[in-house]
Amino acid sequence: MQKSLLKITLVGLCSTLIACNNIGSMDFPGVYKISIPQGNIITQEMVDQLRPGMSKRQVIFVMGTPLVRDPYHQDRWDYIYSFQPGGGERGQEKITVFFVDDQLVGFEGDFVPTAIAEAASQSDEEVIN
Repeated sequence: MQKSLLKITLVGLCSTLIACNNIGSMDFPGVYKISIPQGNIITQEMVDQLRPGMSKRQVIFVMGTPLVRDPYHQDRWDYIYSFQPGGGERGQEKITVFFVDDQLVGFEGDFVPTAIAEAASQSDEEVIN
């Protein structure tokens, strides 16, 4: 009697957990989902202000304090921004800046300076013509 009661209780508990798990993945109409921004906001205007030879203080003035400063690589800073609109796909942007002797020598990531992008599009147009 006790064993069958225990089995029924375990089955009921398992089915309740499974049902709760399925409810969590459902989208209820009319329920507000908050947008979640995290990290450093990165804009094209900020990237266009970066110049080789800038000091670390100047880069902080333009870009803000980096999200990630690797204690083992002091001359590499990572700026990461992720945004997930309520219930939507998460997007992420990243830029990494590099220093030598406390001066900016370059950067890489999801942004390209406007001058370089315009030069690349003009060279593409010349190839097409």
